[in-house]
Amino acid sequence: MKKEQEKMSGNVAEAGAARPSGVAANLKRWAPLVILLSGIAAVYTSGLHKYLSLTAIADNRDALMTFVVENAVLAAASYMAIYIAAVAFSLPGAALLTILGGFLFGWFVGGIFTVLAATAGAVAIFLAAKTSLGDTLASRAGPWMEKLSGGFREDAFNYMLFLRLVPVFPFWLVNIAPAVAGVGLGTYTLTTLIGIIPGTFAFSTLGSGLDSIITQQKAAYQTCVAEHGAANCEFALDAGALVTPQLLAAFAALGVVALIPVVVKKLRARKNATSGEA
Repeated sequence: MKKEQEKMSGNVAEAGAARPSGVAANLKRWAPLVILLSGIAAVYTSGLHKYLSLTAIADNRDALMTFVVENAVLAAASYMAIYIAAVAFSLPGAALLTILGGFLFGWFVGGIFTVLAATAGAVAIFLAAKTSLGDTLASRAGPWMEKLSGGFREDAFNYMLFLRLVPVFPFWLVNIAPAVAGVGLGTYTLTTLIGIIPGTFAFSTLGSGLDSIITQQKAAYQTCVAEHGAANCEFALDAGALVTPQLLAAFAALGVVALIPVVVKKLRARKNATSGEA
């Protein structure tokens, strides 16, 4: 009887020890999803997403430039932190933030800041996708996920590089699909770092010329107000107007270059298969 009581006590103790372990596992599994949703909710609730527009940048031009001049290190750190959060939380506006980086810091320095921040944010969401968050985001991707997974299985490095060079799919999808498809962290990080450089510096260069566009648009707006009154005039800047056909053609050319190793690999495989049959 005494042995049975001791055995029961041991089982209860083991169950008690296992319970915290299960709670910890659940926390580890669901924490990334909770953090992601909380971050997105906080941004939209606070209205911060409304400031991600060229018009908002133009309206706050003087304050932004003054802050960068007087607080260079803090400005750089703040910009990178915001960019990392935007990528990690899969928020829209990455292209606009890249333009803002070129506008505030110049095309070269701004481009470097953006490449590092975008890579860090992409790695964060990649690691989060390794948890329960991956299933949730994969279901959101729908049939696109299967299309992407096939390319990763064939040639993860070159396919990943192609997806980074040419924005065929949404950036958030290219961040999580490799994790779900089993791509290694090293391959993912390296291809992300290399692949986003051309596009980043292209948009950063656009940003470096944004100040002259703002000046022209403000002059045109003031002329309109003088001739027709403020009620009949509107000051607005369209991000789409900055993306030229030449820029899109350059992205397409980069994508073709990235696909060359994949095509060569397939041709060699087909040739070897034909030689084997012969």
